[in-house]
Amino acid sequence: MYERILVPTDGSDVAEAAVDHALDLATKYDAELHALFVADTDAIAYSLGAEQVDRIQQGNFAGMTELREKAEAATGHVADLADMEGIEAVEHHAGGRPHDMIADYAEDNDIDLIVMGSHGRSGVRRALLGSVTERTLRSTHVPVLVVDAQGAES
Repeated sequence: MYERILVPTDGSDVAEAAVDHALDLATKYDAELHALFVADTDAIAYSLGAEQVDRIQQGNFAGMTELREKAEAATGHVADLADMEGIEAVEHHAGGRPHDMIADYAEDNDIDLIVMGSHGRSGVRRALLGSVTERTLRSTHVPVLVVDAQGAES
């Protein structure tokens, strides 16, 4: 049923809950696991110059040690866990609007399922803070499994 599963990750606890589910599904279906880190250029554009934002959008984090290390740690963690389970893993780093990059990556790589974490916010908090997960749901035709990080902590 699933040959390629995408798990977007930033290394946070919310993402970690989704990683656990993605690994479980990849193991059950003998699927390839794709770990994607997206640097949100909208969030960092104000502190960087246009040239640096362009490099980040191309997935080139050269000269940005902290960002590169964060990306490598987040996707590397997924790859290490996959390796321990005998699952093939693909790591990818990108820059842009997270929901767009996730949807584009899924389409470009024939992803069968996206597994993402969610904070479980609702109402005014969701409206004010926005939600990468919610925007991804509206940006792709690939099935999305949303893992409630609050529920995973119980």
